[in-house]
Amino acid sequence: MSELISGNNLRGLFAEFLATFTFVFMGIGAVGAAVGAGLSLSGNLDTAGLIIVAFGHGVGIFVGIAVIGRITGAHLNPAVTIAAIVSGNMGINRGFTYIIGQLAGATFAAYLIDEFVYGIDKLGAHGLSVSSADGLVIEVILSFFLVFTIFATVIDKRGNAAWAPLAIALVVFVDHLIAVPLTGASMNPARSFGPALVHGYWIEHWIYWAGPIIGAIGAAVTYVVIFGDKSDQSKLGSIRFGTD
Repeated sequence: MSELISGNNLRGLFAEFLATFTFVFMGIGAVGAAVGAGLSLSGNLDTAGLIIVAFGHGVGIFVGIAVIGRITGAHLNPAVTIAAIVSGNMGINRGFTYIIGQLAGATFAAYLIDEFVYGIDKLGAHGLSVSSADGLVIEVILSFFLVFTIFATVIDKRGNAAWAPLAIALVVFVDHLIAVPLTGASMNPARSFGPALVHGYWIEHWIYWAGPIIGAIGAAVTYVVIFGDKSDQSKLGSIRFGTD
């Protein structure tokens, strides 16, 4: 418990809260802007609306990573944190505090959007227009691409960290163009959790946890086994407690 409430750990929690809040506020705000501008017909975004939504999420993740990256690595995503734990790059205690910060940041962003900005029912809540099985597979694939990019640019110390915010933002942008009409393109349990909690909308919500986590772990294992050095490979699967 003393580790969980240490100053350094609480600093990381707040950093993840702030970065995730930024991402989710911009992302949901972009959805509200598209709907408010009439770029949505019968619940389906047209091309301009889709680009606005994708761009909003891409910019949100770019800003969150650029601002907080030096402090925590800017996970902004429970699936990324779980992948870091499984790959041996983070202890469970620190990962737990990151996830709490991420879920709280996403929920606060969704609440503020709903209460003070747009007030549109279920705004930002994810839902499927495909079968549950298809939705799960889509979220696994999208999350694999995202987390593989994160490992290559951020977690692997040999990666080009300077390009990480742009590379990750571009993946998020394109993944949204592909899958917003299908699953909402979550890739992030926190992004789905915040609006679901605020609006009480839990239909098929498990997919937005299972898909990103499966995809993230798959990406972490694939990257470390194929491209990691011996030190990375030796840590794979070594689940550790602690805040290091």
